[in-house]
Amino acid sequence: MTSATPNHQNVSAAEQTPAARIGAVLFKNRGWLPVPFLVVPVLAMQELTTRNLLIGAIVMVIGEWWRMWGVATAGTVTRRRSRNVQKLVSHGPFSWSRNPLYNGNFLLWMGIITISGVYWFLPVAAVIFAVEYYYIVRYEEGVLESIFGQVYLDYKEKTPRWFPRPPKPEDAQGEFFWAEAWRSEISTFMQFAAIIALFWAKDRFLS
Repeated sequence: MTSATPNHQNVSAAEQTPAARIGAVLFKNRGWLPVPFLVVPVLAMQELTTRNLLIGAIVMVIGEWWRMWGVATAGTVTRRRSRNVQKLVSHGPFSWSRNPLYNGNFLLWMGIITISGVYWFLPVAAVIFAVEYYYIVRYEEGVLESIFGQVYLDYKEKTPRWFPRPPKPEDAQGEFFWAEAWRSEISTFMQFAAIIALFWAKDRFLS
């Protein structure tokens, strides 16, 4: 893991761009961003099939595994809605891509949509996700550049933004907080279990 002395007073040019400013608004309100990924599949679902459930569940397991690895790597200390970031995490999945939690989130929601069988919404959802997180990531990158400066720019240079790429073995090594990650992800497990239960209820009682 790369270390650097945080500088919370500096504001980089990257953090002041129009894209980063839009991203700051979305970042602070990102709790409601998954709404279309849930509402559309629930309303448009016609039938819950074993095939869709199996394929969607596999995609979700991969996504949650990647997300949990990211949580175990970063710890809950770094996952906050404020600009007060205390450390730059660059090992584990963060050495594969700069946004492993968002990679995991994407797969989780694609899995949910697959389970619903509303296949036409998959490309639409991918575009919505890409647009929303284009701005959010520009804001986050601007903040990290402000706080960590050249150390972050060096990390950014060698690590892909989205598509994972195997790192050097030494870059992937670091500390992991698996117990903390399990506790943190309980709410995520319950959320997606409730969504699948909602699909089942609609298929059972309303179809």
